[in-house]
Amino acid sequence: MQISPPKHLAPFIRHYIILENKGKDIKNVRLFTDGSSGLILSANVNLFSHHSEEHIPASFFYGTLNSYKDFYSKGNFSFIAVVFQPYFLNMLLKTSAKEVKNQIISVEDVIKDKFIPFQESLFNKTNPLTIIDDLNIFFPQFISKEIGSDYQLIAAIQQHILQHKGSVSSKDLEDFTGYSERHLERKFDDYLGISPKKYTNIIRLHYFLSLMNQGISNENMTALSYHAGYSDQSHLIREFKKNVGLTPGQYANTENKMAVNFIEL
Repeated sequence: MQISPPKHLAPFIRHYIILENKGKDIKNVRLFTDGSSGLILSANVNLFSHHSEEHIPASFFYGTLNSYKDFYSKGNFSFIAVVFQPYFLNMLLKTSAKEVKNQIISVEDVIKDKFIPFQESLFNKTNPLTIIDDLNIFFPQFISKEIGSDYQLIAAIQQHILQHKGSVSSKDLEDFTGYSERHLERKFDDYLGISPKKYTNIIRLHYFLSLMNQGISNENMTALSYHAGYSDQSHLIREFKKNVGLTPGQYANTENKMAVNFIEL
């Protein structure tokens, strides 16, 4: 279930997602990049890293991903995912986004006490919608009444890229902002953790995903790849595999899409 934040939080939070798996078997799951950072809140999530086999903290922040991360679950799990606008994690943790890119950061390591009430509510099986209402009251404390000019610049560029569905060149961004490509790269590194080019590629890929999820056949995959701004289908497949770890066909055949970018393998 995906839930939008109230209007005043929309510049900072994209949406909330309630995810639940009641099965007891071990499941392999993948989180792949959508250009955002976020927060996973749980009373006890039995997720383990495929890479290191380490137990993932019950509640954690994740920085912007370059591609994807694989986990496996032992038994059932349920959690609330708070998907941030890309720059909001920078505001919460007051650290450069490039320092937390691709990282899993335990809530207990940074602002533990502030999230204990939400974890307790989840443990006591409070209605997740009630918890989300409480989060909507909680998050504004981290938002300065006077948002700095850098945040305004990044937010404006992000909206420009979204409006053009990722089909934006470096020259377009220079013309739009009046800043050099190198200046914009430094700002994106600090506030998003990835370059403008990488972010535009991710947004274009997710535009293609949105077209896929409307229901398409293999026969018009090429036409849709052109529609999404790819020069040819091989270009699309390369980008898809780099960011999702699957071909478009493999993604389409994935049965359990727990969210657009969180799937069971």
